[in-house]
Amino acid sequence: MIFLRTIPTVITLLCGLSFLSAPAQTVKPPEKVFRYAFAAAETGFDPAQLSDLYSRILTANMFDALYTYDYLARPLVIRPNLASGMPEVSADFKTYTVKLKPGTYFSDDPAFKGIKRELVASDVVYTYKRIFDPKNKSPSVSGLREEKIIGMEELREQASKSGKFDYDREIEGLRALDKYTVQFKLGELRPRFLEGLTDPGIFGIVAREVVEAYGDRIMEHPVGTGPFKLSEWRRSSKITLVRNPNYREEYFEATPPADSPLAQQVYAKMKGRKLPQIDKIEVSIIEESQPRWLAFLGNEHDLMERLPAAYVNVAIPQNKLAPNLQKRGIQMQRNLLGDVTFSYFGMENPIVGGYTPEKIALRRAIAMGQNTAEEVRLPRRGQAIVAQGPVMPLTAAYDPNMRSEMGVFDRPKAMALLDLFGYTDKDGDGWRDLPDGKPLALEYATTSSADYRELNEIWKKNMDAIGVRVVFKYGQWPELLKASRNGKLMMWGLGLGGGSPDGAGVLALGYSQSKGQQNHARFSLPEYDEIYKRINRMPDSPERKLLIDQAVKILVAYMPYKFSTHRFGTDLTHPWLQGYVRNPIARDFWKYIDIDTDLQKSPKY
Repeated sequence: MIFLRTIPTVITLLCGLSFLSAPAQTVKPPEKVFRYAFAAAETGFDPAQLSDLYSRILTANMFDALYTYDYLARPLVIRPNLASGMPEVSADFKTYTVKLKPGTYFSDDPAFKGIKRELVASDVVYTYKRIFDPKNKSPSVSGLREEKIIGMEELREQASKSGKFDYDREIEGLRALDKYTVQFKLGELRPRFLEGLTDPGIFGIVAREVVEAYGDRIMEHPVGTGPFKLSEWRRSSKITLVRNPNYREEYFEATPPADSPLAQQVYAKMKGRKLPQIDKIEVSIIEESQPRWLAFLGNEHDLMERLPAAYVNVAIPQNKLAPNLQKRGIQMQRNLLGDVTFSYFGMENPIVGGYTPEKIALRRAIAMGQNTAEEVRLPRRGQAIVAQGPVMPLTAAYDPNMRSEMGVFDRPKAMALLDLFGYTDKDGDGWRDLPDGKPLALEYATTSSADYRELNEIWKKNMDAIGVRVVFKYGQWPELLKASRNGKLMMWGLGLGGGSPDGAGVLALGYSQSKGQQNHARFSLPEYDEIYKRINRMPDSPERKLLIDQAVKILVAYMPYKFSTHRFGTDLTHPWLQGYVRNPIARDFWKYIDIDTDLQKSPKY
């Protein structure tokens, strides 16, 4: 009886339920993870202390600068970032007043003691002062000193004497006028000062309480206002960043050129989307090119940035994407880069340095004995052009028709020059000696990766051919960089990417006040310094271009650097990575890209 009585009740309940809506179940969308690899290890995450490319890519995506570059516009166009608009600039280019957007917040950190910390004008002042603090040994200080921020040199000199930088002392040249307004006052006319406010990798705004909380460990604790924040760090192995939940409301907006189908396509697809679009970035450090390539082919990475030269013939024969990669939906972007590769001679080194005729002759002979066209053809697999000087393509100062001794390979002339200045084999061992009879041996610093081994083979082959012994000093990138800054290396080969649309900034490689920073060769010549200063003070004009050419000629004549190539960069992407377009300068592209997780899971790929 009990059973019979309960049946109607159960039926009634079931019927009632049939008229109710089922509780909504929230389906969490799949996590969007962007994965790729760096070819060299990072050095840390404090913008003020960085100069290497890979660390600056990381900080560019965790910190913000006052201004940025339009993601798609070509030629490059500067846009406001932290600033609410373009700066107010005085007629004499000496005063720049910047208003900040309210409501920009740092990522959460214990240093803020539970407060959601807004970025304000005093943070900008503090950030730029840090670069001048001698304690930080900032590689960026020489460039910023050239801007002649009024009162900053006095602060730096006082700190050098006392051992403590007075951050609380107000100076005329850098002030917070109110909570959201910062003003720069410069001692000289600086028409291109705005370009120096665009790089979040080295001018990313930091918070004083964070720096003071972590002290000497600040390189390990990046806290910025950028779209991503550090989640995990295994030094020289893997870096993981995640979306910054405090990131301001920002949407995809850009100006695609009419003659770029790729940029037009990206803009049509991405316009108006909220940024950033991805949830996590996983960056692996893989110095050898083979495992990087295999990781991309195995779908472990979404981007193969800067295809290694060893795989050019396999992946892009005749500079066309290989059919097997096309079938997988892989896409290719190949561009002449705004960069230059070079080898430097330590100008304070007793063997290759110096300014006397015989020392200049030695460097010129070594440079002329280096077959750069062979370097382009063999280890670089045709993915470069021979450089005639330091000025990079894609910049206003670059002249594609310029020709100089820098681009000349002339073995007989190199050997005749060595003979003329007494670099002959005096002890009969088959190798040339110094004019005083001591051994002549070049010590060339390098890493042990396969890419560098191929380049080293070209150096050795060409030096052997002119009777100059060369030995290679192997080390890890961060250690070599430190030794180079301290003037401890005789020779080292590097690459340098463009930092501004102007192009004249590369001439800091020869500026004496940049020793230990951009000037790895430690070149010092008063005539060059004076020309360099005049270039920076002048507005754009034909007269300024003539001075740039004159500075280049001095570098060619004294040869503190052997400028070798301007490279092509080929980037390969899987079909699920969307929105990627290489920018000639900006490194903060992560917020613009997207991952199509449905395509990523598709058995088709």
